[in-house]
Amino acid sequence: MSTFANVRRLAWDTETTGPNPLEDRIVTAAIVVRGGGRDDRVFSWLINPGIPIPAEATEVHKVTDAMVQADGQDPKTALDEIATNLARAIEWGMPVVAFNHSFDWTILHHDLVRNGLPTVEERVGLAPLPLIDPHVIDKQVDKYVKGSGMRKLQPTCERYGVQLEDWHTAEADALAALLIAEAQFDRHPQLNDMGPAQLFAAQKSWRAEQQAGLQKWFRTRATAEQGGDPNKVIDGSWPLIPEQREAGDAS
Repeated sequence: MSTFANVRRLAWDTETTGPNPLEDRIVTAAIVVRGGGRDDRVFSWLINPGIPIPAEATEVHKVTDAMVQADGQDPKTALDEIATNLARAIEWGMPVVAFNHSFDWTILHHDLVRNGLPTVEERVGLAPLPLIDPHVIDKQVDKYVKGSGMRKLQPTCERYGVQLEDWHTAEADALAALLIAEAQFDRHPQLNDMGPAQLFAAQKSWRAEQQAGLQKWFRTRATAEQGGDPNKVIDGSWPLIPEQREAGDAS
């Protein structure tokens, strides 16, 4: 039986102009492919988004306006290459991994539409989506991680024994997501019992439950500083899921 450990698998990551996947744009992206008895491969893109990169975004990923203006690819060319690689992997049935996958998938979708390009869904048709999100899986298999921000990429890596340098480059973050996923499938072999379509459906269900729990926490447990109702009275017990804030989900 094929397992995650012995199949060819792909991970990807984007760095962007900001945290809004509906309006912000991709400035760097990377795809890491490994496993299946073949050499690892890494693909990366530096993209000129056509808009200024805010200082707060540059502070995170170190990509400046000067860099993209000097060496950045035209977004239409780069985005088409990224989507083509993802669609090809999906058509081949390769697991496609990203940490907080919904963000990268959504921002790529809207960047493709903005540039008049077909989306990944339009390229693959009705093929099952073998998408894996180690962020969602982590919340499902280890529900009671305590501490604000402990679900972010770097502390999650630490909990799974993943050690990397050059955080917040797309290449490093894609590899980190893949290594976390590898550790998860090793620790929880029942994940290997699901086919791509079944695992994708399970993750959608898990994420919906997690988001509902997050909204309940905001309504009933969050302090004003954490984004909750400033008029709500909070008792002294430990809130179970403060780490599930969307702000804490970003890598």
